[in-house]
Amino acid sequence: MALRDFFDRIEPNFHKGAKWERWFPVYEMVESFLYTPKTVTTAAPHARSYIDMKRIMTYVVIATIPCILMALYNTGLQTNLAVAEYGPSGWRAAIIGGIGIGFNPSNPIANMLHGLLYFLPIYITTLVAGGIFEVIFATVRKHEVNEGFLVTSMLYTLILPATTPLWQVALGIIFGVVIGKEVFGGTGKNFLNPALTGRAFLYFAYPAQLSGDSVWVPVDGFTGATALAVSASDGFQELAARGMTWWDSFIGVIPGSLGETSTLAALLGLAFLLVTKIANYRMVVGCLGGMIVFSLLLNLIGSETNPMFAMPWYWHLVVGGYAFGLVFMVTEPVSGSHTNLGRYIYGALIGFMVVMIRVVNPAFPEGMMLAILFGNVFAPLIDYFVVQANIRRRARRNV
Repeated sequence: MALRDFFDRIEPNFHKGAKWERWFPVYEMVESFLYTPKTVTTAAPHARSYIDMKRIMTYVVIATIPCILMALYNTGLQTNLAVAEYGPSGWRAAIIGGIGIGFNPSNPIANMLHGLLYFLPIYITTLVAGGIFEVIFATVRKHEVNEGFLVTSMLYTLILPATTPLWQVALGIIFGVVIGKEVFGGTGKNFLNPALTGRAFLYFAYPAQLSGDSVWVPVDGFTGATALAVSASDGFQELAARGMTWWDSFIGVIPGSLGETSTLAALLGLAFLLVTKIANYRMVVGCLGGMIVFSLLLNLIGSETNPMFAMPWYWHLVVGGYAFGLVFMVTEPVSGSHTNLGRYIYGALIGFMVVMIRVVNPAFPEGMMLAILFGNVFAPLIDYFVVQANIRRRARRNV
């Protein structure tokens, strides 16, 4: 039953009155979220699904909430820990000092508030800069601005370091929206993930601000390597000596990008997406399988000169952006494979590539971002070969 029909039962002809006209946007939002609307998507990428674009994007944003909360807490935690050694500086410190809440890393409220002061400017900049170009393309093409950009803006913000200059934030999201999506026709027609496209552009254009040991904790003078950087140089066994346990990495209380550090938060989002059937489990299984199998193989081969050969799969799972990318990027329905067998292959390719990049390429220890973009490029080819194999098999069966 539609929400409008429900209110009509309470008050006859409610939907024809002035009250309905005044509150129609609110009712429309609630109805499309809680009920199956009478209208369905008629264009790519979900033309055959009763789940409309609005509901899909809303569910993805809801799934990111645990990562957002951990982004606020961990960013504030790492900052407050560094402030204890290097001292406060900047306008954020002035606000914290003016409020009188202090920089105590043992105070969750102080951590959340301090993290919010880094998260909000980046997110607002992303919304404004990317939204302007979304509106420009929507106006020229005479179509609506859909909720796809809301998801892109949130994911893009969560994969950036807290120290990213705001002008670079704006430049990256503009590049991701225009080059990663709009030039191919907009939502549903892009073959690259727009958020990752913008992040990759910034990494290669401005590596000093997007990589290294000084970009992960936003305190002047502080330097600290990420778990992957430590593992690449000294081996994952060195992490415990530096105070980074597996559980710390799993929970997400380690230096890193805003929302990528917590595997636990990402898995909570994955559970929600799987239950609501927004994410396809085949991509998840394929990506986990490719990562686990290849990392086990490298463990068996071993290396006397490259300590990354020894990193077990359960460490690959919790360090860097693997878990976040697995949940929100690998399962993205537009840029991934669309055949069932192709989804397994697509996921396995990404899982294989992320370990390959992390282990074999010492200059780029992260790997997940490039692995997913690599998978995006090959997704149409994977589907082509799967479809052709099905055609040949059916042809032989009917000879």
